[in-house]
Order: sequence, then C-alpha cells, then structure tokens
Amino acid sequence: MLPAREIRCPYCGEPVELQIDDSAGDQDYIEDCRVCCRPIEVAVRIGFDGAIEVQTRADDAV
Repeated sequence: MLPAREIRCPYCGEPVELQIDDSAGDQDYIEDCRVCCRPIEVAVRIGFDGAIEVQTRADDAV
C-alpha cells in the first residue's frame, strides 16, 4: 500500500489526499485538485531514512 499525505489545495484550500509512490525516489509532477480541478505542482523528496517530504504550490506561482 502506498503511503498517503494530506495537503491543502493552494487555490481553494480544501484538503486533498495524495498517494505517494516512495519507491520511485524524488519526484516533481502536477496533480489536479479533486475539488476545484486546478493544477497543483507537487514536489516529493525521499530522505535517506525513508522520510517523505511533500511540498506543493500553485502552478501559476512565481
């Protein structure tokens, strides 16, 4: 089972649960918000100890 992380959409503020494939290593991808359908930039970093860090931002953020 993939670990899940709850984030808040940077547009509408609603909670969104992301399934993280921690076997794929560091990742950068776009996930659409399931509530407002806007694109969220997701950056996943896997630490040496297996800790998962998830950062998000609006796709149009500078």
